[in-house]
Amino acid sequence: MFGWDWGPQLPDAGIFRPIYIEEADSARLSDVRIRQHHAEGIVTLSIDAEVERFTEGELSLGIALTSPDGSVINACGTPGSTATIEIRDPELWWPNNLGSQPLYGIVVSLSSSGRPVDSYSTRIGLRTIWVSTAPDEHGSEFCFVVNGQKIFAMGANYVPQDNLITRVDAGRYRSIVADAAAANFNCIRVWGGGYYPDDAFYDACDEYGILIWQDLMFACNVYTLFEGFEEDIVEETKDNLRRIRNHASLALICGNNEMEWGWCDMWARIRGHHPRYKADYIKIFEYIIPKAVAEVDDQTFFWESSPSSGGALDDSNSPDRGDQHYWDVWHSGKPFTEYRRHLFRFCSEYGFQSFPSSKTIASFTLPSDRNIFSRVMESHQKNGAANSKIFQYISDYYLYPKDLDSIAYISQVLQLRAVQYGVEHWRRNRGVCMGSLYWQLNDCWPVASWASIDYCGRWKALHYGARHFYAPVAVSACEKEELSSEISYWILNESHEKVQRRLEIDLIDSSFHVIYHTEADGSAEPFSAAEVCCEDFSRYIASEARRESCFARVRMYAGDSLADERTTLFVKPKHFAYSKPTYSADVAVDGSDYVITVKADAFCQFVELGFRDFDAVFSDNFFDITSAEGVSVRVPRSSIPAWAEKGDVLRSLMIRSIADSYELPER
Repeated sequence: MFGWDWGPQLPDAGIFRPIYIEEADSARLSDVRIRQHHAEGIVTLSIDAEVERFTEGELSLGIALTSPDGSVINACGTPGSTATIEIRDPELWWPNNLGSQPLYGIVVSLSSSGRPVDSYSTRIGLRTIWVSTAPDEHGSEFCFVVNGQKIFAMGANYVPQDNLITRVDAGRYRSIVADAAAANFNCIRVWGGGYYPDDAFYDACDEYGILIWQDLMFACNVYTLFEGFEEDIVEETKDNLRRIRNHASLALICGNNEMEWGWCDMWARIRGHHPRYKADYIKIFEYIIPKAVAEVDDQTFFWESSPSSGGALDDSNSPDRGDQHYWDVWHSGKPFTEYRRHLFRFCSEYGFQSFPSSKTIASFTLPSDRNIFSRVMESHQKNGAANSKIFQYISDYYLYPKDLDSIAYISQVLQLRAVQYGVEHWRRNRGVCMGSLYWQLNDCWPVASWASIDYCGRWKALHYGARHFYAPVAVSACEKEELSSEISYWILNESHEKVQRRLEIDLIDSSFHVIYHTEADGSAEPFSAAEVCCEDFSRYIASEARRESCFARVRMYAGDSLADERTTLFVKPKHFAYSKPTYSADVAVDGSDYVITVKADAFCQFVELGFRDFDAVFSDNFFDITSAEGVSVRVPRSSIPAWAEKGDVLRSLMIRSIADSYELPER
C-alpha cells in the first residue's frame, strides 16, 4: 500500500472485511483442527475441537464427512478429546494436470444437552504435501512432494489484485486462479508484501489444483521486537493459519520475503541499523514465528524466508540449496542466455517487465499522453530504470518499434522470450531444479510491470507463452549457444505416464519452402526430461543470406495430433529478413466455439490476435505462422458479446506480428 516498484503509494485505511457480532448462550466452537494420517489405502482424519463453555450442561460433537460421491460418514466426539474418521479407498487430491481435485466436506456440530448450539464446516482434500531438502550430489534439493511424488512446481508470484482492496470480490479471486490454471500453473506464491487473501482465493486454488506457497506478511523491512509487537505478530499468524490450514492447496508457509537475504548481504536499506535489529530478525523468524506456526499447523512445511538456504543467515541465496531469487536478467541487464549459466534448485522469483496492452494504456491516458516518456506514462512506471532497460533489451533483439502500440507489443514479446528461456532450461534440468515461480502473475493497477496478466485482466504474451512452456508435456529446442546452428530437441514430461512422441524437424525459408526435413521418435519417462536428438544445420545455412532468411521448426506429435511447436532463428530477430506479411482470416462455428484460422503469405513470428470492440482469451496467441496452412485457434462463443455474430467477430479481428512493429525499408 505504501508503494513498490510496480505499485503506487495509495495507503488504504479502515476495515475492509465483514464485521459481525457472534452470540452464544451456552458454548461455542472456538477452533476446529483437522489432521490427516495416510497409510496404504486408508486415510485417518483426527479432529480436535476447542470449545468455549458459558454454562453447565453436557456437550457433544457430531461430525459428518461427505465424500465427493455424496456418501456420508458420521462420527461422534466430545470436547477435549480427539475424534477420528477412517476413509478407505480415499480419492486423493492432486495439483493441476497431475490428477483430479476431489474435495470432502466436513461439518462439526456442537450440542449442549442435546440442543445444537454451534457448527463449523469446511472442505478438505486428501493428500500429503511436503518439501524435500535432502542432500544430493548438487547440494540439497528443494522440491514439493505430493502424495509421495516429487513434482516440478510451475507458476508465478501473486500480489494484491487492487490497491483499493474492497474492489476485490470472490469473482475476481476466482478469475485470477482460473487464468493461472488455464496457463498450466500448478503453484502460486502469495507474496509477503501484501495481505492475506480472502477465503474465496483459497477455495478456488483447492478447486483448480493450485498449490499455495504462503508467505507470512513481512517483506523487505527491518522490524523492532518489543512485547506488544511480538503479541501482535503471533496472533496475526495464528489467526490466519487457523483460517487457511485445512485447505488442500496449502503447501508451504514462508516466514517473509527477502528479509534474510537483505541481512545476509547487508543491503543499502539494512546498513546503518543497530546490530540488535539483526538479532531481532533471528528471534522473530527463527524462534517466535516458527513456534507460533507449529502451535496451529504442524502438518504444513515451514520455510524461514524467501530466498533462503535454511536459515541462520547462511548464504541465503545460494544456488545449491533452498530457493533462489534471480534478477541478473533484467535488473543487471544480462542477456537471456545468462539463465543457462545457473542450475538453481528452485527459482521462486525472477522476471522481466513489459507494458500492458494498448487498450489498457488507453484506460489511463489521453491521446496526448501516449508517449513512453510523457508524465502520465512515467507515472505508471514505478521502477525508475525500467523504461531504459526495456529499450536496452529491444535494441539487443529487435528493430526500433514505430509507435507506442508497437513498443508495448515488442516489450511483451521480450517478456515471453526471457521467461521461456529460463523455464525451459530449468525443466530440461529437472531433478536439479524443481521449481519456477516467475515474478509476477497480476497487477494492482494499470501499469508497466512484470505481470503476465494486466490489471484489466488482459493476458499478455507471457501468459499465453506459459500455456506452452508450463504444459505437462512440452517440446524444447536448445541451441548449443545463442544463434548456434546446432540445436538439441527435448521432450519435457511432467506427468504420471511415459510418453511417446514423434518430432518433425524442418529447416524452412521465409517463403515456407522446406530446405531440410527429418523425423525422430522419442520418449520420456514419467516426471523426466529427455533429449531426443541433435541437429546441425550449418551445411544448409553457410551464407549470411541463408542465416537471415531461414528458421528451424520442430513439431511434436502425439499420434497424428500436433501437440506443440517451437521455432529457432540463426540470427537475432532484428537481423532476420522478415517480409511484410499479407494476412487472411476466416471464422467458423464449431459447437460452443468460434474457430479462427489465420494465414499469411510469409513466415510470421509472435502473431498477436485481438478484437477492436471487445476482449477474449484465445486458445493460443502470440504464435508463429510457419506454413501456408496457417494456424487455427478457438474462442469460446460465451466470451463474445451476445450481439456479435460471426461476421462481427471477423470484422473486429486485429492481426499483427513482428514485421508489423517497425517501418519496413524497401528491399
